[in-house]
Amino acid sequence: MRRPRAARPAKAASASSSPWAPIGAREHMRAMKREAVLRTAAQIFNEKGFHATSLDEVAERLHITKPTLYYYVKNKDEILFECVQIGLQLLQDAIHEVGQSGGTAFDKLQAAMQQYVHIVTQDFGMCVIRVGEDPLPPESRRQLRRIKAALDQEIRHLIRQGIDEGSIAPCDPKLAAFTLMGALSWIGRWYDPKGELSAQDIAQQCCGLILRGLQSPNVPR
Repeated sequence: MRRPRAARPAKAASASSSPWAPIGAREHMRAMKREAVLRTAAQIFNEKGFHATSLDEVAERLHITKPTLYYYVKNKDEILFECVQIGLQLLQDAIHEVGQSGGTAFDKLQAAMQQYVHIVTQDFGMCVIRVGEDPLPPESRRQLRRIKAALDQEIRHLIRQGIDEGSIAPCDPKLAAFTLMGALSWIGRWYDPKGELSAQDIAQQCCGLILRGLQSPNVPR
């Protein structure tokens, strides 16, 4: 009587067929999911405010459980800190990049202002304007305000540079920076992505009004 053959052992799976993704891929996936948590929270903060937003709402909108949410963030304060920090970093990077480009200081300032509007009409940038660092503990507020101060200095530097080269009219750089950024920051409060004008249209028109003024060129000065 023929004895049944023993089952052959399965061949060892190659590294590429492992059911576990490589470490780099896992870290990338976790980073993407964490960004989704932060972006979703920023959207709800912008809609309802920080104090009126619960982590249950964030988890519900992401279709995950609250315990899963805690795998990516510690608490609501950490979420807000990260959202504001990302928004400020985007602004800082954009203004710094513009400052390294060619053209006059006026050209650079105009480009920086348009980039500023573009960012404050997006989720993280809008969170900087609509929520900001005020709800956070003192040390977190100090860290974020240092980034804001650096942003302000970048704008003042462009204005001083323009005054020195003659592309910007003589003015107080501090007052000018406060006026420009204050006006543009307010767009982050009233901007409606469902409105008639796109963020780009708003950036062009608002920056034009601020830089050229309202007076008609035909009116004697």
